Amino acid sequence: MEPKVILVDKKDNEIGAMGKQLAHIEGVLHRAFSVFLFNAKGELLLQQRALTKYHSGGLWTNTCCSHPSPGESLESAVPRRLNEELGIQSETIHVGHVLYKAEFGNGLIEHEYDHVFIGNFDGDVHINKEEVEAIKYVSLEELDQWLKNKPNDFTAWFPLCLDIVKQEIQSKITL
Repeated sequence: MEPKVILVDKKDNEIGAMGKQLAHIEGVLHRAFSVFLFNAKGELLLQQRALTKYHSGGLWTNTCCSHPSPGESLESAVPRRLNEELGIQSETIHVGHVLYKAEFGNGLIEHEYDHVFIGNFDGDVHINKEEVEAIKYVSLEELDQWLKNKPNDFTAWFPLCLDIVKQEIQSKITL
């Protein structure tokens, strides 16, 4: 059975559910989340999406990104997907959201109310090859250069969510 996503309005109020594939064909707004995990050195754990993903395959993105299932809270979906994609557990905190719409060349449209989470992780990663091609840790400085020089290496939502993460980090530094 095809997984379903939670349809939402522009204020993130649930308005229904739809098959994930159909939601991406029709470009219907749905709930998602993006997780950014940092190691003790302050480096961000990036994942390269599996080449076989239905969109954005082979592109680099945040540690984990997915959708909660209908009836599932973000608080349970985030650790579930961290475990399913990377075989890890980490406490996370919600730091904001982005609302975006991106069209892909293959007829799919990503239209998400994307909740952004951050956390810390130092440990072994066990990638699920159906979801993740590769991982790497990068400093924010390295990442800024990479994004500047090769923006097409990254998913559409990544720079938008990264801005929220940077704002959160900066607000903690200036306190």
